[in-house]
Amino acid sequence: MSQLQSGDSALMQELGDFPDDDLRVELVEKECRTVRHSVPEDGWLDPHVRDCVKSYIQNMSPIILDVLCCPAHTFLFFHPMLFVLPHTILTLVLLYSPQVKSPTLAGLSDDSGRTLTSSDFNLRSLTPDQRVEGLLAFNSHEELDRLNQEARQGNRHPKLFALYPPPDEEDAVEIRPIPDCPKEHIGERIMVRCQSIKFEIDIEPIFATMALYDLKEKKKISENFYFDLNSEQFRNFLKPHTPHVDNSTLAKSAIFSITYPSQDIYLVIKIEKVLQQGEISDCADPYMTLRECESAKNKDKLEKLRGQAETFCQRLGRYRMPFAWATVKIIDVVSTATQDRDVPDSDTLKGGVKKSLTNRLSDEDLLKVLAEIKKTSNPQRRIKTIPGYIKLDMSPVHDTPVACLSTELIPLIPVPEKNTRTIKEVLEFPSSEVYVPHNIYRNLLYVYPQRLNFVNRLTSARNITIKIQFMSGEDPRCSLPVILGKSSGPELLQEVYTPVTYHNKSPDFYEEVKLFLPAQLTERHHLLFTFYHISCQQKQNQSGSCETLIGYSWLPILNNDRLQTGQFCLPILLERLPINYSLHTPEVPPVKWMESHKGLFNLEVQAVSSVHTQDNHLERFFTLCHALEGGATFPLRVREEKIPENKLEHELKLSIISLSSSSLEPLVLFLHLVLDKLFTLIMQPMVIAGQTANLAQIAFESVVSIVNSLHNSQELVRDQQGRNSLLATYLYWVFRLPDPPRDIHNAATAVSVGNMLLQSRIRSSSNPDIPAPHTSDEDAEVKSILSVKVQQFHEELALQMVVSTGVCRENAYKYAWFFFELLVKSMAQHVSQLDKRSVPRRCRFSDRFKDDISTIVSVVTAEIGTILVKQQKQAEKVNISLAFFLYDLLSLMDRGFVFQLVKNYCNQMSAKSVSMPTLISMRLEFLRILCSHEHYLNLSLFFSSPASAPASPCPSISSQSSGSCSFQEQQRILGLFELSQEFKQQHYLTGLLLTELSAALDMESEGKAINAIYSLLCAHDLDHRCAKPEVRAKVAALYLPLVGIIIDSTNYLDFTVSDTRGGKNKTGGPEDDLQNVPPINQSVAMAIAGNPFNTLGRNVLVQGKSTATLAADTSRHLLVCFLWVMKNADKSLIQRWTVDMPPSQLNKLLELLTICVSCFEYRVSLTQALQKSQQAKMQLEEALLRGMGARGEMMKRVGGRMDRTMGQRENLRWRKDLTQWRQTNDRQDKTKAELDQEAVISGNLATETNLIVLDLLETIVQAVPLAECKDNVVGGVLKVLLHSLTCNQSTTFLSHTFSTLRAVVVKFGDLLFEEEAEQCADLCQKVLQYCSSPVDENRSQACATLYLIMRYSYSNASNFSRVKMQVTMSLASLVGKSSDFQEEYLRCSLRTILAYAEEDTEMQNTQLNLNSILSDTVKMREFQEDPEMLMDLMYRIAKGYQTSPDLRLTWLQNMAEKHNNRKCYTESAMCLVHAAALVAEYLSMLEDHKYLPVGSVTFQNISPNVLEESAVSDDILSPDEDGVCSGRYFTESGLVGLLEQAAELFSNGGLYEAVNEVYKVIIPILEAHRDFRKLASTHDKLQRAFDNIIQKGHKRMFGTYFRVGFYGAKFGDLDEREFIYKEPGITHLPEISHRLENFYSQCFGDDTLVMIKDSTPVDKKQLNPNKAYIQITYVEPYFDDYEMKDRLTNFEKNFNLRRFMYTTPFTKSGRPRGELQEQYKRKTILTTMHAFPYVKTRINVIQKEEFDLTPIEVAIEDMQKKTRELAVATHREQPDAKMLQMVLQGSVGATVNQGPLEVAQVFLNEIPADPKLFRHHNKLRLCFKEFIMRCGEAVEKNKHLITSDQKEYQQELKKNYNRLRESLRPMLERKIPELYKPIIRDSFKRLSFRRPQEENS
Repeated sequence: MSQLQSGDSALMQELGDFPDDDLRVELVEKECRTVRHSVPEDGWLDPHVRDCVKSYIQNMSPIILDVLCCPAHTFLFFHPMLFVLPHTILTLVLLYSPQVKSPTLAGLSDDSGRTLTSSDFNLRSLTPDQRVEGLLAFNSHEELDRLNQEARQGNRHPKLFALYPPPDEEDAVEIRPIPDCPKEHIGERIMVRCQSIKFEIDIEPIFATMALYDLKEKKKISENFYFDLNSEQFRNFLKPHTPHVDNSTLAKSAIFSITYPSQDIYLVIKIEKVLQQGEISDCADPYMTLRECESAKNKDKLEKLRGQAETFCQRLGRYRMPFAWATVKIIDVVSTATQDRDVPDSDTLKGGVKKSLTNRLSDEDLLKVLAEIKKTSNPQRRIKTIPGYIKLDMSPVHDTPVACLSTELIPLIPVPEKNTRTIKEVLEFPSSEVYVPHNIYRNLLYVYPQRLNFVNRLTSARNITIKIQFMSGEDPRCSLPVILGKSSGPELLQEVYTPVTYHNKSPDFYEEVKLFLPAQLTERHHLLFTFYHISCQQKQNQSGSCETLIGYSWLPILNNDRLQTGQFCLPILLERLPINYSLHTPEVPPVKWMESHKGLFNLEVQAVSSVHTQDNHLERFFTLCHALEGGATFPLRVREEKIPENKLEHELKLSIISLSSSSLEPLVLFLHLVLDKLFTLIMQPMVIAGQTANLAQIAFESVVSIVNSLHNSQELVRDQQGRNSLLATYLYWVFRLPDPPRDIHNAATAVSVGNMLLQSRIRSSSNPDIPAPHTSDEDAEVKSILSVKVQQFHEELALQMVVSTGVCRENAYKYAWFFFELLVKSMAQHVSQLDKRSVPRRCRFSDRFKDDISTIVSVVTAEIGTILVKQQKQAEKVNISLAFFLYDLLSLMDRGFVFQLVKNYCNQMSAKSVSMPTLISMRLEFLRILCSHEHYLNLSLFFSSPASAPASPCPSISSQSSGSCSFQEQQRILGLFELSQEFKQQHYLTGLLLTELSAALDMESEGKAINAIYSLLCAHDLDHRCAKPEVRAKVAALYLPLVGIIIDSTNYLDFTVSDTRGGKNKTGGPEDDLQNVPPINQSVAMAIAGNPFNTLGRNVLVQGKSTATLAADTSRHLLVCFLWVMKNADKSLIQRWTVDMPPSQLNKLLELLTICVSCFEYRVSLTQALQKSQQAKMQLEEALLRGMGARGEMMKRVGGRMDRTMGQRENLRWRKDLTQWRQTNDRQDKTKAELDQEAVISGNLATETNLIVLDLLETIVQAVPLAECKDNVVGGVLKVLLHSLTCNQSTTFLSHTFSTLRAVVVKFGDLLFEEEAEQCADLCQKVLQYCSSPVDENRSQACATLYLIMRYSYSNASNFSRVKMQVTMSLASLVGKSSDFQEEYLRCSLRTILAYAEEDTEMQNTQLNLNSILSDTVKMREFQEDPEMLMDLMYRIAKGYQTSPDLRLTWLQNMAEKHNNRKCYTESAMCLVHAAALVAEYLSMLEDHKYLPVGSVTFQNISPNVLEESAVSDDILSPDEDGVCSGRYFTESGLVGLLEQAAELFSNGGLYEAVNEVYKVIIPILEAHRDFRKLASTHDKLQRAFDNIIQKGHKRMFGTYFRVGFYGAKFGDLDEREFIYKEPGITHLPEISHRLENFYSQCFGDDTLVMIKDSTPVDKKQLNPNKAYIQITYVEPYFDDYEMKDRLTNFEKNFNLRRFMYTTPFTKSGRPRGELQEQYKRKTILTTMHAFPYVKTRINVIQKEEFDLTPIEVAIEDMQKKTRELAVATHREQPDAKMLQMVLQGSVGATVNQGPLEVAQVFLNEIPADPKLFRHHNKLRLCFKEFIMRCGEAVEKNKHLITSDQKEYQQELKKNYNRLRESLRPMLERKIPELYKPIIRDSFKRLSFRRPQEENS
């Protein structure tokens, strides 16, 4: 280990030296619910009672390790909410935009006269933004860096992890839960407050008893609570019988406890009254017949009844009789308790008071009735009810109310200040076992008289009561006042009477007698029962007593010194009690018994006692233990046995062995006492009959057995580490060292121990897990043991663990946690008693003890390996307990010794042949626990003196500390960032942990490793000892190899970072959708994880699919650790490291920083809709860069390999569902304040992490002058900076980023403008984007940066023109693409830039005419919602840049993107073809290569429209000057890229033939470049295109076309203009009509817009000038006959279309439709300016022709169409019977109106008189001839297609066909003779009626 250097001593003070003693044993005062402990009265106590009482009142003794810092797990109680965080302004506003308003009517009409390229505003009239001060005020680059650094370091968060979500507690194995302090068991508590008991009449005192019953368990589950609500008048009736009333008996409220709530728990209230003459039914009669409200009628009766009641009370006031009962279900109240509802439930039992029946009073009877009530809710009719109600308030109890009494009547805390009515706690009798050790002294006895049978006795005894007394002797004065009184009377009584059932010789009793048992019971204590008959009616000759004695019975409390409980049936004695009766059971023969000594009285006795075990095994064990302690007389009586002294040892051993056989509940109840006794036996040899008995081994085995049975019990709880909670509580709070043994017996102990060890030595040679002795001096060792004076408990315990065998040994190691914690606590108590100054740390424990510990650790490690194969979970638990053991030993023992144990563990675990990930996982958990030690940093960093430094388990290498390292050795610096052997030796624990991380990443178990490092760094970050920067630097230095591990992990990976925001480097296709963001791919995952050997990376390349991924949150943990190290490490060291780093490594580091930026991007409040719109914006360029081909090449043209990898990398997207804080995401109901706070923390985290990246980038940039490959580094840094600008960032971060960008421009301007032209363009675009930000600060910074870029490029003319062009293009691109950019802010920014230029003398002469571009966009903004208008405007803007090819190209691309977003793939492709033609024009100017296209002419085959890209003459524009045509597309690969993209879009649009034409241009270029790989993929694409033509041929749907005319002044320059609109494949007229109507209705209002429904010519004069009219007509492509020869395929008939036609039917009379002979038709042919498809979806109509057809011409056209349809249906390759039959039906069907027959009859019946019509007549005749022939073919064809069930249909068709043919024959055979004469030329003119129209362009 490295020793302390001189400079480190100050830091040592910061971290805290190892204290002399880092633990103290504290006594924690035992929590007591009552004002005083419940203890028996003073006097001599039995040793067992004394031990019990001592155990229940002694203070707790947990060990407190003196924690000087927050150990690794304290952060779990920390939450970032504790920090006051600045509200970070986030520039999300960039991504939001006010809704685009539809253009208003005024706006449209005002703009109509303006041309689009005119500037409609003057920038200089605007006020500029605030400018950044001192933009150029610095003397040197160093000063600039210093100023930036100072600004960056201000107001930073010192603790990164304070902003990061805290680690998941589920993973935190290093948290050892502190067990709950031992407490008295209490279930769910309910307070029942009785408010009133009311009957119809109120004539006498009544008394109530309340208790809970569990119907399911058929058991009473609480003791009785007695109360009454009698008025003062009625209480006075009873005055003679109640000498005084104690306050505690006046309670009207009780708190019940329910451990096992169920649906079947009922509260039963029993009501009694004073005994009087008569049956219960007689006594109840007045209550059921009289009414208090009818007092006038019944006044006398009631008075008489009251008088009688008073008489009975005075005479029989001490006796009661049963009267009635009521019940309420309790579960409803308990369920509210679980919902924290504190509103009391008032339960009123109206009319529900049941009358008691004479023979059904016992609990068994009661439970039966309850069962009936539950079943039917209406019990048997014979249970009568007494009208009345009981009003109760029931509420769940959370905190003990004031003035409460415990069940022992001791006041509970809090105590009332003034005298208030008390509330009683009612003792629960849980329905099943409760496993909680006794914690208070409680000694209660409950007596339940049940049944008395006097039926066979011929006496007058019928009103029977029993007097019950608890006697301490036989004298009547020995009656003890220990019986609890009932309501409104004394607290304690000496005697109690049971209620009387009138005239019943065998009464059932329901009485419960509760009494306090004396602590010291003797054989004279007994229960005495005296039986009386009570005379209700006073006879004349009787005076005085109303009692007549019947007999006695009694029950001794002890039987063989054991408390008697259970069911008893006692005989009744008729004479006086004999002397010494109490010493016998009631079976004394010579006295007179009732019914000859037969058992007549049934009763039950139950004890609730924390003194009497009521278990044979336990009782025997305690009795024998106390006999050993002295004071016992032999022979000892244990139950029926008598044990002589010489048998004591044997019996004690048997009792110890049988302890684990005792039933679980009593064992748990007395667990603390049992364990204390056993530990005393282990520690203390006993003297029995003068001989020393060593019971250590057998006691140890018993402890193991108890521990095993407690763990195996299903009923007992365990914590998450598998520790039995009862045992954990005992160890933590209760265990104390047993008293040291008395000296005289030590020799004997030592001898036996020596012998045991000797045996173990012999055994170990056959047991591989116990190290065999290496030397033959075991005799010497035994002698040294024999000479030991005092054997300490921990030594004895360790020894027992070592020498144990068989099952005992197996279980001891299986539940090693218990023995480890026992060892630690006993060692800690031992150490706390030592004199620390005289005993150095390494001498605290004997060498032999250390050997035992080594053996134990070795055996446990071996055990872990053994059980790992079968029980992995169990092995993990043992592993964790071992780790905690060593963790604790670090505080107690010599640390060098502990480290040796750690080393042995690691070696043993490495040698296992178990699966690697499991082992790594276990070693990781082990190390994670050790590293959570409070002195971990001291142990890893430095030591104050050689003496206290733990000896390193590895041979130590003397080395300098990193602080005074010499910077000359490059390798030395780089070595600090690697996990070297030297590092592992100097920093042992950290080295182990990082080695495991490295191995885990390689073995796919990286999650635990990363979490371990992450939780450790989290702890350091929040540790107050690490507050100072120099300490943090020291700690960060400890983790430098982690940086190396993370960076190396990107070796084999191709990492793509996706970003959907702005910037040109994109991946992903047009169909990307945010809803299905894929999980992080394998390579991505491994890159983040840092897999040093990347075993997976290679598989990915081989298999081409991912196998396992790293969870996104784990990735974030790893990256945040990296950032923490970078934030806190020594800056000069980092800088030196980046200088020395090889370029490939530096590239990886920059990649890692890009990933960090993406990973910690602020993303709390981004909405999905917003993401989607952003996504759509960038789809085209994303598509541009997708896949292989020239597109990829265009990207890598500048900047080499790094450019490519970084470019593709800019887009890493993390899955949002995995990265946000899990803790908060689980909850859906967060308040606004919580959400706001979360957003603030998240924003601060994003800012801080990005600032750390920025710091590191600055460090790298400042090291650039020293580096060799300057340009590469600057380019890489710039990429990261640009990437960070595309993410959501806070204003704070942006201002610092812009400062850094400005510094880069100032320092490396030329390099930037020359070498990184492409990046410079990106930079301009990003900065301009922020120039349109609504946030003033961002805008101000962006303006300053843009201005500085221009200023620094100005010094070089070519640079300046290039930058000017790039700014102009970026601006064009920004306004063209962004639907959400803020125009007014952009204007403001441009004004600010002008202001900078005006103030700067050097820049006075420059002209930045950015106005015009901006003004172009004014109208564009207004027509966002009208895509056609928008494209027109964009087209006109592009047209305006005919002389500026770069800008024209930009606008063409903007248009392509807009089309692409609307899924108009063909138009998008055309835009790119135009762009390619533009590029081709300029390439042909520059160089004359045969393989290149000859300008735009070459593209004619794709579209004739492309010729408009022909360049203007050379004298106007020279391509190689002034930065013109310098974009990346003006190259051969740029041209190929555009064309490939166009081909792909044509393919998407289904125009596969055009794909072929495009590739005809590409292929010669590829051939010239000998690029065979691309040629292969090109031909592959061509094959796919041709395959598609073959497969989809005639199924493809091309566009649908409509003529749209606009009429009305409202339309401005659109008025009276007609367009052809191209719509998607199957678009119906209503669809386009609805769309246009909607849009223009919003512009003008619904009442202003009129849609013209027909296609007749519009007469302008008839239109309302205040309205706007739109006419929409469906049109079809129109071809002349000669054209049809060339247009054979469906594609050809839908490509390069310029002429369209629509028809309008009319009649001379003005109606559109008429009879056949008067039906005319007008054909209108429209010609467009350009051919479809074009770069727009609507084109102006420039020419219009019209033809009118006569009725006969209309008929000819119809018949030709029908004939064509028949021919097509008949001659299909795959005949379609249905289609054929449909066409046939329409042709030959008899029912067809205006069918062929009618047409023939109208036009062919007679030869026309007008010779002009001869030719038409003949043409129609010939048409019919062909028609009838086709019909015949079709009928014949149908014959072969029909199924058997259609034969009749076929016959019908044939018949109809024949009928039609016969009807037509005479007309078809009649020829016009004139037509067949010889033809004389020029004898007639063309006879169609043509009416040419004026052109309406």
